Amino acid sequence: MVGGPLGISFANQIIKNRTLYRWVKPIAVWYADLCGYRKLGLRYDDLICEENPIVEKALTRLSAKEAYDRAWRFRVGMHQSVLHQDLPKAQWLKPEDDIRYLTPLIKEVEAEEAERAELDRLEVTRKK
Repeated sequence: MVGGPLGISFANQIIKNRTLYRWVKPIAVWYADLCGYRKLGLRYDDLICEENPIVEKALTRLSAKEAYDRAWRFRVGMHQSVLHQDLPKAQWLKPEDDIRYLTPLIKEVEAEEAERAELDRLEVTRKK
């Protein structure tokens, strides 16, 4: 799930390399603005497809406030989409407010699933 369709992510290598980070960061900011989800009041993690068992499990772990805020952002975004309008510029989501709230939970669930799969493959052998 995390890391693209092939499970490969170069984000950590880019962040560690200062020069490369300085080149890539403006492009990433430009691309995020171009996507337009912030103009509807949505966060990046709101765009993650919910039709995945891992994401569904992560969504159940959200706090009540975060789940309510997520539903409210969806409602506002859907309303603006129906009107074919963006929110007023003062209500756009600022880049510093676009924090990842679901991704850490997804990583946690993925780690638990990997551990569960590892424990399922364990073989118990009898000492002789």
